[in-house]
Amino acid sequence: MRFGFRFRPVAFIAALVVAIIGILLGNWQQGRAAYKTELQERQLARAAEPPLDLTASAQAGPIDEFRSVRLQGEFVADWPVFLANRPMTVQSRTQSGFYLAMPFKIAGSDMHVLVLRGWLPRPAGAEYGKLPAFATPAGPLLLKGRIVASAGKVMDLGEGPPLAPGALVQNLTPEALAAASGLKLQPFVVQQTQAAGRRDALARNWPAPDAGIDKHRGYAFQWYALAALALLFYVITGFRRGSRTNR
Repeated sequence: MRFGFRFRPVAFIAALVVAIIGILLGNWQQGRAAYKTELQERQLARAAEPPLDLTASAQAGPIDEFRSVRLQGEFVADWPVFLANRPMTVQSRTQSGFYLAMPFKIAGSDMHVLVLRGWLPRPAGAEYGKLPAFATPAGPLLLKGRIVASAGKVMDLGEGPPLAPGALVQNLTPEALAAASGLKLQPFVVQQTQAAGRRDALARNWPAPDAGIDKHRGYAFQWYALAALALLFYVITGFRRGSRTNR
């Protein structure tokens, strides 16, 4: 029995489009995995360095991301801001909640740093805008944390309320807080890593930048497999149709 191949332009174009989309999406997932791998390596390298004493005159740049820092000063307690839709894994359970962000005034200066103080759970059964209670240590203290480029970004569900003390927002940057508060702020964020005071009950299981590397690689494999299957399906069905035609 002779096997012939029947070329079908429409089917060929459809298979080619699916293959191209699969390859592009696979490459994108591979790029995300490579980016997070680089972040992981950079975090490990910075974490191994001695802590940076962050004073008003000390300069920190992108190269210092993930480095441990120490700050002397006090929180600006009348400027808390809550970041919504920030789940966190606490005791092996992922719960919905908020990041509590607050400016921290560096001792002996008018310079501030935006600090992610920690995570607070969303009150059970409460309305969306109901915020949990928290305590802020009064007076000077030594704050320990880690420099990060940003507070992380989530999908912005429309235009939120004006940035004000106690506001519940989707995203926050030092530049936006500086404009709203009139405070001088460094262009980076500090994740607080240790409790400040006995009444500090915030969780600080900050997500690692390597989270999801294997997931991205798995998605990439699936997209590449889809591209290969689309072309394989076209070739197999083409031979089948060709063999039927030649009978």
